[in-house]
Amino acid sequence: MNIFQVSYKNLLRRRLRTMFTIIGIMLSAWVLVTLLGFNKGYENSLNENIENMGFQVVLTAKGCPYEAATLMLKGGTGLRYMPENMVKDVAGKPEIANAAPMLMHAVFDPNKGESGGTTVFLGVDPNTYPSMKPYLKFNNEKGAWFSDKAKEVVLGFEAAELEQREVGDLMMLPGSEDEYTVTGVLSRTGTQDDGMIFLPLKTAQSAFKKEGELTMLGMRLNQDVDASAFEEELYKLPDVQVVSMAQVKNTIMSLVSSAKVIVLSIAFIAFLIAMFGVLNTVLMSVFERYQEIGILKSMGALPKDIFKMILIETTLLCSIGGVLGILFSFLFSGISEMAIRYFLPFAPQGALIAIDTKTVIFSFISITAIGIIGGVYPSLRAANIRPLDSIRSE
Repeated sequence: MNIFQVSYKNLLRRRLRTMFTIIGIMLSAWVLVTLLGFNKGYENSLNENIENMGFQVVLTAKGCPYEAATLMLKGGTGLRYMPENMVKDVAGKPEIANAAPMLMHAVFDPNKGESGGTTVFLGVDPNTYPSMKPYLKFNNEKGAWFSDKAKEVVLGFEAAELEQREVGDLMMLPGSEDEYTVTGVLSRTGTQDDGMIFLPLKTAQSAFKKEGELTMLGMRLNQDVDASAFEEELYKLPDVQVVSMAQVKNTIMSLVSSAKVIVLSIAFIAFLIAMFGVLNTVLMSVFERYQEIGILKSMGALPKDIFKMILIETTLLCSIGGVLGILFSFLFSGISEMAIRYFLPFAPQGALIAIDTKTVIFSFISITAIGIIGGVYPSLRAANIRPLDSIRSE
């Protein structure tokens, strides 16, 4: 029987204690893998959402930058408006390759769900908005964008499911008795557009009594334009706010940075708990086998053999706990993502937890290494036991 088999059988002698130690290590590994996956997945999803916006620079009415970021990415409430005439002047600048004026309107409907829901309408120019977002495709190749000033709407995928409407159906807008024809239902995109109800800009301005007003102007610049210099020029305009997509990303990341620090601190504490849990378990095992270890040494076992035996026990505990924690992080990533979306001030569309091979390898090595460090002291204590003293002890 080799040292590995002896170490394995020693762990089985105290099954309950071994099981609880493995559970502690497993939870630490679960937390580590989930957090590392969140750090990677959140930024990837945010970058993807920003790319799917189709805009490089957005002009909104002056207000809080956090509100502007939420407005851009999720369709916020508390909307502010700016005059359409000013926007037309900006859209005509030679630096701009394409510009899409928009009017957003949010309506709370108490009849949707148990606690009600908010429906977001977006008035757009059918000649510019679709070309700014080429990823917008119609479901099953059916439908088309509306014509300008018509009483027609296009529904996002989730909006169509919620409203239970198909192409050709009629629907009414809140506060209006006019009927609007559904000309198309968009395929699922995983972006904020899935929950939108699109209608012609002029029609939206008339229906929501916002003639001559806009909430946003999305712009895509020419390739040879200095974006920073152009933004500085836009800053001179009164009562408007310039939001670049890079600024949106920085704004959102600053919102969640404090939460990340807190969560990572909790993960570090979990690591310490796991390490001391391993140290306690293995040290108690050494004390319980004090005489047994002395007998092994009197039979010819060298200090290095005892050291290896105890260290192998520690390595087995950490390895098994690490593997189980990694498996749990995969199995329960959906639940972890739901919790993150609930607590974060803004969560982009897409997978928030991205667990790749590098994350798995790093987490396994970290958990195993920390556990082994916690087992060095008990291994040294066991290796330094004097056979005569251990045999005479009670």
